Amino acid sequence: MSFDRIDRQILSLLQADGRMTNVDLADQVGLTAPPCLRRVRALEEAGAIRGYHADLDAGKLGFPITVFAMVSLRSQAEHDLTAFEQHIANVAEIRECHMLNGEIDFILKIVAADLKSFQEILTTHLTPAPNVASVKTSLTIRTAKALSGIPVTLD
Repeated sequence: MSFDRIDRQILSLLQADGRMTNVDLADQVGLTAPPCLRRVRALEEAGAIRGYHADLDAGKLGFPITVFAMVSLRSQAEHDLTAFEQHIANVAEIRECHMLNGEIDFILKIVAADLKSFQEILTTHLTPAPNVASVKTSLTIRTAKALSGIPVTLD
């Protein structure tokens, strides 16, 4: 799907402020409210906008620990990769899972209330998972940049 300048403006503005009213959005992109809303709906239906959410502060909500776990599997057969993805899908503290190429198969972003809670996730959900060869973890010290979304260019 191709996006014109107005579509990209809409995407950029909504990515920055998903609670923006349609009237404010229309005003900022130079449209009236009805055609702006039609464009937003079209972007949603096309899958360019997958949803809207609140950006929560993990530390203030009881999850001050963020750990990245690098997981290597014994087999990279598709059914083994899918089985691992399904295994970790329902672990609420695992917030992201990315399959990589190279020596590490997956990198996971995990949040935890404390180190004991993280250790429990590691020992009950990750290391005993079927086909897991190794898990290497790195505890974050600080986060210098954490932007959601993508860079939307307007030209």
